[in-house]
Amino acid sequence: MKNPIDNYWLLKLEAVKENLENNNFEVHISESAEAAKNLALEKIIPPLDVKSVSWGGSMSFIGTGLFHALKDNPDLEVLNTFDKSLSVEDMLERRRQSLMVDLFITGTNAVTEAGHLVNLDMIGNRVAAIMWGPKNVLLIIGRNKICGDLEDAMFRIKNYAAPVNTMNLDKKTPCRKTGICHDCSSPDRICNYWTITEKCFSKGRIKIILVNEDLGF
Repeated sequence: MKNPIDNYWLLKLEAVKENLENNNFEVHISESAEAAKNLALEKIIPPLDVKSVSWGGSMSFIGTGLFHALKDNPDLEVLNTFDKSLSVEDMLERRRQSLMVDLFITGTNAVTEAGHLVNLDMIGNRVAAIMWGPKNVLLIIGRNKICGDLEDAMFRIKNYAAPVNTMNLDKKTPCRKTGICHDCSSPDRICNYWTITEKCFSKGRIKIILVNEDLGF
């Protein structure tokens, strides 16, 4: 068999897709990050009649190239929450405004085999938008985010995703130095808001692209 690893993961992705769809998510599978970008631009976004778009922190989203394809689109009102030229106050206000856009794009920290999304956020704007606000949400999820169950997902987030993200963001937390969670009280702590999304309401509001590549943390 050619590409046995990709074939193995495709089977996993198809099983997770079925469970996510049973939980009222709209789900697509893509063979690569590049294909995920094209799928979003050509198939998922056009029927939504999107006039405004924003996003939450996600290396998976960045990794597809979708961010760069959308950020300077003259036909869209783009609320760029990655704009480092903004003051802290202006950035927070933009994140508040992003809760009312037509389309919000981000990733997830983990997805269980039963089709539940598990996230841990610093500020809360990303998980807030997933739950409520934007008319539509698009999540980009690499195969590396699949976890057996809720316990596995929470362990993965606390002991891998969070420490790696603190290193990426250059946060001054203990896990940045040790690679393991210390349940710290650092002002730079990024682990503040847990959310578990068991089902999508209303049906299909949250669209998901499962990617047969490792993406993000």
